[in-house]
Amino acid sequence: MLGFSMPSMILMGGIMLASWLVSSRLKNKFELYSKLHLQNGMSGREIAEKMLADHGIRDVRVISTSGQLTDHYNPMDKTVNLSEAVYNQRNAAAAAVAAHECGHAVQHATAYSWLTLRSQLVPIVNVASSFMQWILLAGILMVNTFPSLLLIGIVIFAATTLFSIVTLPVEYDASNRALAWLENKRMLSQQEHEGAKDALKWAARTYVVAALGSIATLLYYISIYMGRRE
Repeated sequence: MLGFSMPSMILMGGIMLASWLVSSRLKNKFELYSKLHLQNGMSGREIAEKMLADHGIRDVRVISTSGQLTDHYNPMDKTVNLSEAVYNQRNAAAAAVAAHECGHAVQHATAYSWLTLRSQLVPIVNVASSFMQWILLAGILMVNTFPSLLLIGIVIFAATTLFSIVTLPVEYDASNRALAWLENKRMLSQQEHEGAKDALKWAARTYVVAALGSIATLLYYISIYMGRRE
């Protein structure tokens, strides 16, 4: 038996529903603010380049990457990667995303502790993710005969849960840095700034839901292990 109790099923179902609602809301928000064109006429690339320059960061490149929602900062090669829409468009949503990713570049330049910790966890999570699910599945199936296998899977999964938790302050801090710069430099009108703030708020909530889901899943696996040990 895999131990799918009613409370755990309700909890996981609730988290899945919350994830869908937040993702749907985020998509709607970005579609809305993509129609709010900037009065200064700057593109996402130009916003990013100016924020980096204003923070004295000269060794980070702003480049375009294919796909949607592919925006990220790569500390390995020091590049701010903006999706094609964000890179080229001149609206509040693009400005918010571009400034947010530059917030990560500023974190890197200032050795922000939470970003440093997350970067150290990346290789561990990458390796763990490649075989973690197989270990957990085998551990559940063999929990009565070889419980240590499930325990190993739980420890590995705990590392990915820690990564999702550490991601929260990293993402919120990057958004705060972005919004502070946009406001202090008067890059946006009041309406545009409120749109950027709202978009980043909903983007951050996706990480909150992901962290809660990971914690709930970890507790579920622990409950199976503890239950079979009795």
